[in-house]
Amino acid sequence: MKSRFAYSLIALALVQHSWVFATEKPSKSDIDPSSDTVLSDVIPADDASEPDAKLVTPERIAVHGRAMQMYVDKETTVGTKTAINVMELPQSVQVLTEQLIVDQAARNITDLYRSIAGVSEFSYSGVTFRGFRDDANVFYDGVRGDPYSGFSVPQLFNVQRVEVLKGPASALYGGGEPGGMINYVTKKPTFVESKELTLSTGSEDMIGGSLDLTGGLTQNLAYRFGAYYQQEDSFRNNADTQNAEVAGGLLYEISDDTKLTTTFDIIKQDLGGNRLRGVPVDDAGNFLVAPSYNANEKSDFQKMNALVLQSILDHQFTDNFSVKTQVRYLNNDSDQQYHESRGWVDVNGDGKANSADGTIKREYRVQSRANDEISLTNDFVYAFDALGFEHEFLFGGDYHYVETEYHYKLATSKEGVGNLNIFELNYGETNPSTYQLKDMDTDGTRANRYGIYVQEHLHFNEQWSLIAGLRFSQFDDYDKKTGFSFSDNAITPRAGLNYRPIDSMSFYLNYSESFNPASLTDQAQDIADGFLDPETGNQVELGMKNEWFDGQFMTTLAVYRIEKQNVAQANPLDTGDDDGIPAMLNFGEVRSEGIEWTLVGDLTDNLTVTANYAYNETEVIKGVTDDSLTNTFDSKHFANAPRHQAGIWTRYDINALDSAIAFGMDYVGEQFSLDGQTVKPHTIFDMSWTTQWDQTQVRLNLKNIFDKEYAVSGFSERNGHFPGEPRNITLELSRKF
Repeated sequence: MKSRFAYSLIALALVQHSWVFATEKPSKSDIDPSSDTVLSDVIPADDASEPDAKLVTPERIAVHGRAMQMYVDKETTVGTKTAINVMELPQSVQVLTEQLIVDQAARNITDLYRSIAGVSEFSYSGVTFRGFRDDANVFYDGVRGDPYSGFSVPQLFNVQRVEVLKGPASALYGGGEPGGMINYVTKKPTFVESKELTLSTGSEDMIGGSLDLTGGLTQNLAYRFGAYYQQEDSFRNNADTQNAEVAGGLLYEISDDTKLTTTFDIIKQDLGGNRLRGVPVDDAGNFLVAPSYNANEKSDFQKMNALVLQSILDHQFTDNFSVKTQVRYLNNDSDQQYHESRGWVDVNGDGKANSADGTIKREYRVQSRANDEISLTNDFVYAFDALGFEHEFLFGGDYHYVETEYHYKLATSKEGVGNLNIFELNYGETNPSTYQLKDMDTDGTRANRYGIYVQEHLHFNEQWSLIAGLRFSQFDDYDKKTGFSFSDNAITPRAGLNYRPIDSMSFYLNYSESFNPASLTDQAQDIADGFLDPETGNQVELGMKNEWFDGQFMTTLAVYRIEKQNVAQANPLDTGDDDGIPAMLNFGEVRSEGIEWTLVGDLTDNLTVTANYAYNETEVIKGVTDDSLTNTFDSKHFANAPRHQAGIWTRYDINALDSAIAFGMDYVGEQFSLDGQTVKPHTIFDMSWTTQWDQTQVRLNLKNIFDKEYAVSGFSERNGHFPGEPRNITLELSRKF
């Protein structure tokens, strides 16, 4: 069966007449899951019964080039922690392949939001996911932990693919928002011989390059080594970026049943003029000044270094029983110095401080943070037949420990910070070296997360299957300076029923719950009632998946309803004084309802498409716990939750020219900022041209073709809206050798 599959894909690649044969040392697997390359079975040249048969080194054939399913990955583990066909998963999931990342010249995750139904940008690495903001739950290889530390956007150089699971994921992954989760699958060592050098240049004086090497060192040992560097100016004043990364690892096939994968990732960022806030707007969402505006001085910066070490041991006890053990260590430290808007200054003397004054007062923040994180995950999978049914049983547990050192100093106008005229920018008139910084008396925190979970995947017959799971989670947080501590736990279930009347169609219905404790900072502020209640959520989702024309492309249609209880928000009546009024409140319940549709695959032999549309309505349906505040929150203005979103990316291969042309569109409907200011809808168009000869490829990407001025999302009135990037062009030259 494997041979027929491999040979059919080889034949398909030949038809597309863009192919190269290469040879390499053999390994134990026929198809490397971390590569687009198809491998043939290893076929011995002699009968294995001959005495010298074991000395024969068989040849493996690797085929590179255009094959069908450029944007389709029909298998994932993010929804079950076991390999499953997307058609059998009773939940909406999207997998963004490496080819899609390459075609869109995506350098960070924000470049890919157009391809994810129901996801839009909130701020920095934070997203709005089915109406709910999420910026704290970042996963790499199924393990919690963000090497980019929240205020830097995750880069994609070391990412093989991006997996997006819609709806609550707490039954497997613990605390989180109910909208969904994004998991970055990193590049791993492989026996496939590949060497690629890429050079790039573009707008804003961008230059960069990368080197990626993989292959076999011995019959049982493979490696990967990659290096990346990029620098560029910004369309924002006083801002620039430098990104450097070195990553790699080893794959050791200890035996036919056991393999050990070790990886490392070293990240270095130097972001000038950061942390970037927004651009002031009026209530209708019009920028008051050019989108290039930045409240930061040229001396402001954010510098970050991170080290990630990971080891994954896979062992097959029997054909039906396996274990996967994953250990991950993450160290991250960052330093920030930046100016932040505090509000308008009444310079015209009319008794009102507003945009008519054209001047903002600022504060200056000096922050340093260092994280040490350790994660351990153990998953046991047992497949068996019982009572006439097929079962796949998962039992696992995980542990995540984080220790943070945090220091924060602050200066305001009282300590020498100068005001900024947004219309006649007077940068350089204030000198941070003269500020009298106040130590905000911070120290750090410790957090422990424990979880035990079970899951049953039950096949009743060829048409009906059920996935049900349950997780117990324990959270323990501790403030090292004050000694304040907080503990909580939860049990979160989920169940999904899948009906597949024919191979190319499936219907599903699922119910799942989420659990997310309030942050330690918010808990410490709740001076009136002790502890804030945890935020809990539940979702009901009904969906249909289809494969069309022998699986050339897939569609997913999902309808969902999410209810989130005990939402924690800042108390608008809090004065900041020690007057018994709590700073935070659990103000009630938020409901998110919507529909999502996605299409991905090859419409013809030459035309590849990924497209999506999402409609979402998110509103507050219950008031705050204090009756006097019932009307404080406007149910129609849930921040950065657009009702309508749509995205498309189409690639057409011109075989006669060994080239491809692609067009993309991203539409985000009207939104509202945290302070209720309108964020106007926008539609952005992109395109790319790719051509290839021999082992050399040239790619030209043009983003925001019509140079549209727009905001991707809103923040606060004093900080404005986050502006989108103007027209940008990127040229890449790649050579395989």
